[in-house]
Amino acid sequence: MSDNIFIGGGGEGYGAPQAMLLKYANRHGLIAGATGTGKTVTLQILAEGFSAAGVPVFLSDVKGDLSGLAAAGREDFKLHDAFMKRADTIGLDLQYGAFPVTFWDLFGDQGHPIRTTVAEMGPLLLSRLLELTEAQEGVLNVAFRVADEDGLPLLDLKDLQALLVWCGQNAKELSLRYGNIATSSVGAIQRQLLVIENQGADKLFGEPALDLDDMMTLDANGMGAINILASDKLMQAPKLYATFLLWLLSELFETLPEVGNPDKPKLVFFFDEAHLLFDDAPKALVDKVEQVARLIRSKGVGVYFITQNPADVPEDILGQLGNRVQHALRAFTGKDRKELKAAAETYRENPRFDTATAISEVGTGEAVTSMLQDKGVPGIVERTLIRPPSSQLGPLDKAQRAQVMAASPVAGKYETVLDRKSAFEMLAKRADDAAKAAEEAEAKEDDLEAAMREYQTGRRYSGTKVSRSSSRSTPKGGGFGGEVAKLVIKELKGTTGRRIVRGILGGIFKAR
Repeated sequence: MSDNIFIGGGGEGYGAPQAMLLKYANRHGLIAGATGTGKTVTLQILAEGFSAAGVPVFLSDVKGDLSGLAAAGREDFKLHDAFMKRADTIGLDLQYGAFPVTFWDLFGDQGHPIRTTVAEMGPLLLSRLLELTEAQEGVLNVAFRVADEDGLPLLDLKDLQALLVWCGQNAKELSLRYGNIATSSVGAIQRQLLVIENQGADKLFGEPALDLDDMMTLDANGMGAINILASDKLMQAPKLYATFLLWLLSELFETLPEVGNPDKPKLVFFFDEAHLLFDDAPKALVDKVEQVARLIRSKGVGVYFITQNPADVPEDILGQLGNRVQHALRAFTGKDRKELKAAAETYRENPRFDTATAISEVGTGEAVTSMLQDKGVPGIVERTLIRPPSSQLGPLDKAQRAQVMAASPVAGKYETVLDRKSAFEMLAKRADDAAKAAEEAEAKEDDLEAAMREYQTGRRYSGTKVSRSSSRSTPKGGGFGGEVAKLVIKELKGTTGRRIVRGILGGIFKAR
């Protein structure tokens, strides 16, 4: 098995053949370039190379083109002759072949459903998804803290919504312990939950939750599974898309053990449309991404950002991306020219050509590349013809996709939704129990007063004179407090009383 992934090469006017060393593939990378310059094909050949080397891959399919990885390329394909000519030019013996693919889809339409729980997502990422203010994020953190302390599992959106109702009802008591909880903040969070629910987030939260081991598998031939997330529909909710992928990356970071510097990655993660992760992101979130990117490589995970312009990625993170494939950037404006110059300055110069000029001139399927060499030193930038893919270029049809899904090792595991007892059901039961207890108390008081009236009527007919004042006299030992208790009980028996009881149920919810 080769210790590298062949990227491409070239003939006259191009540099030496370019390959990515597997032992440095977990030091992350960047695929950048304007629309239509060949980023998708580069992503496809890298996924093929990792899979062939026995490295599982996760990638998002924004346009639907990458599903072709599950099928072999064909000689009747219209670009077959061009592919073969390019293969000859760069010295590649192109062999068509399919790769083991598992399709995933948050909505469950074009792949196996993929879910997590609200608790696993956590308040930081949820706040990002909901675009909360600092005060609202604080309230959300209180809700998660209460759930932990009260043993209330947060699995899906209705669990979180029910818990926020409880927090609103008990805002006064909770504020004394955790700080101010404004009901307006609770209401704002509820409105944002409704917005993401309408965008389809209710499909993301629930059980069975994703088992990361199902993504890190090899087939019978030792090829790494290529996990493809259908993202064409998901991209209509860009915050949901970015937050979900960041959650997945964070879960990998939290779950996987330290492996140091492996001979090859344990998993490679491609983050397409990476600018969506950083657009308007708060500093705390960017710092979290930077931390994960810096530390996750020691767990054997390589992260590759795909975006139109390197400027989309913060500098602190960009500096950690050692393997780079830069497709063409267009310089139509002054800002474009500045960004082109900045992109060129991130590469190790090649004395044979000007890097900025090369980036602006390369055509579709060409790129300037720089791969980490021995001892992790960045290679000199080279102009490179990107190799053709072995798998099908373009999407599968629906019948082919369905066939791949039916043969998947996880077929049937995630399709049926589980709805076990969680915060929503537990809070509802407490409310029902409290309401029943209040009704039973009312019924007992009604029975007691009825018995008292019967007793007084009996005394009247027996000849014992009972005055109006004596019939309402305070029982022995009752005193003023007994009279007050009677008045409160009588008031609670009415409709208004029932509302009062239900309005204070939040206090009863605290009881275990």
